[in-house]
Amino acid sequence: MLGLLWLIPVIPLIGFILLAIIGPRLSRTAVAIIGVGSVGISAILAILVAISFISSPPAGNAFTQTLWTWINVTNFNPGISFYLDSLSMIMVLVVTFVGFVIHLYSAEHMLHQEGYSRFFAYMNLFVGSMLILVLANNLLLLYLGWEGVGLCSYLLIGFWYTNPANGRAARKAFIVTRVGDAAMAIGLFLLFNNLATLNIQDVMQRAAQTWQIGSPLAVTAAALLLGGAVGKSAQLPLQTWLPDAMAGPSPVSALIHAATMVTAGVYLIARTHVLFSLAPSVQLAVAIVGAATLLLAGFSALTQWDIKRVLAYSTISQIGYMFLALGVGAWSAAIFHFMTHAFFKALLFLAAGVVIDAMNDEHNMFKMGGLRTQLPLTFWTFLIGSSALSALPLITSGFYSKDLILFDAYASPSGSTWLWLAGLVGAFLTSIYTFRMVFLTFFGKPKTKAVYQPGSRINLALIVLAAFALLIGFLETPSFLGNINVLGNFLSASLPATSILPQRAGSEGILELVSAVISLVGIYLAYLLFLRVPKTTEAMVQSPVGAVLHRYWFSGWGFDWLYDTVLVRPFVWMANSNKNDFIDLLYKGIIRLNEALHRVLSNTENGLVRWYATGIAIGAVIIIAIVVFL
Repeated sequence: MLGLLWLIPVIPLIGFILLAIIGPRLSRTAVAIIGVGSVGISAILAILVAISFISSPPAGNAFTQTLWTWINVTNFNPGISFYLDSLSMIMVLVVTFVGFVIHLYSAEHMLHQEGYSRFFAYMNLFVGSMLILVLANNLLLLYLGWEGVGLCSYLLIGFWYTNPANGRAARKAFIVTRVGDAAMAIGLFLLFNNLATLNIQDVMQRAAQTWQIGSPLAVTAAALLLGGAVGKSAQLPLQTWLPDAMAGPSPVSALIHAATMVTAGVYLIARTHVLFSLAPSVQLAVAIVGAATLLLAGFSALTQWDIKRVLAYSTISQIGYMFLALGVGAWSAAIFHFMTHAFFKALLFLAAGVVIDAMNDEHNMFKMGGLRTQLPLTFWTFLIGSSALSALPLITSGFYSKDLILFDAYASPSGSTWLWLAGLVGAFLTSIYTFRMVFLTFFGKPKTKAVYQPGSRINLALIVLAAFALLIGFLETPSFLGNINVLGNFLSASLPATSILPQRAGSEGILELVSAVISLVGIYLAYLLFLRVPKTTEAMVQSPVGAVLHRYWFSGWGFDWLYDTVLVRPFVWMANSNKNDFIDLLYKGIIRLNEALHRVLSNTENGLVRWYATGIAIGAVIIIAIVVFL
């Protein structure tokens, strides 16, 4: 069964090729069958391969499958080769299963939109590229998948390209992430130049043997890879593209935010964890970036009125938790939160898509209200997703994954009280902005009547994701709640176990209690501020300090303004100043010469047949003379 591994990424790519070539000529039913079915088959294969891998583990708990040699130049011979271990298996299962559910939802959600086949072609290419990324056995093939998801994000964010704002959002995502991608490409050059390979396992082995802890080369390589990770995962300082990515359809937002693109940076750091262990300063930077990002994004989410932008900032914040875990060496905790986040965030985006459709494409939460009675199934599933995002104690997956990160941030040798405190404040903000969204959208007096009710495919997708958002957390529970370590034990073959300081090991129960209380207090505060006494919130926002903070947080802490002022405008000014320099005179001269020759030759096209005949005769005489005399 492991021999079928290559089909997992290939089948969605075949679906993409079919839809790209013949999709416009197919019926929408046929398009849905190809688009949804190809990802569904990939998910089934992933499950079968996982069963085979777990029941009969290969030697070394890893399986490598090489299809052919991609490039063969002297000592550089990367292959089209896939590597399956516990880490890549978890990623593949989540990407294919969540991707399939999103595709199933999309079959109904996008049914009456133009470009139906184009949408599924892009979505299939997105899933296929992400699977190549997580299964790649070498960093060059990983980079191919990396750029593939970047391309697909551009195509899908700008899917409704007739709106100029959507095109700008797509270009912004493409350009901002290119900054990180350039850093990552330089990092790959550095690794090959010094370690003579891009095979991931060989890179990790040779780096550990060649470089000492704190080596400048190790620090530089890790920092460059971190640059790529912060771009794709929308972390500081390259987080500005993600809120604008909401220009795409809701299934696109779910796929980008839950299971594919933004988690690529988390996977990259986890996969190359040896490099970061050799560069403690960079690993600390990962933790600091994660902590700062989760706080900044949390404050911004508090001020948004667009339901999808709230979820976008929430994604930035939750990826920040994963970076925090990676930075303190809690590798399996980061992957655990990736799993739980994939389900509850996909659920929230898909449910938000139902709400937006029901409100006749209205995104403003302040124009909604009372939808729990009009959209009951959507309400309950959205509530489950919101509870998981807010880490509602004991019953939601987010509680177990987020609290494990908080404990590791406090108790691991690389952790600190400050990092734990940042995570705790972030959890408090998460509870407030998440239930602010719930109360404004589903409670209070109805402001608009729902004009749409979801069908069976959408409802099935929401129910399945809601079930996983509740249950997936029980794969890893704290010591006082059963001490289940299914996921951690499974990942131990690929990732180092998290070290815990003995003097802090006994604080887990207290920290869990504090986190639970913080979550509940945040939910209650949201109830008071946005449902019970909303005038208090209005007064706070209208106060001088509140108004300034509101504008500042609403604008994403002014990062767009900063980049526009420091980078974009000076560059445009230099380009405009430089467009008439002497270099351009050469090309303008060539243009003028061609225009003059065109005018001369065009005069010969006068429509007089006798002149054409004369020209032909003269030409024939000249050719004969050349042949005879030369």
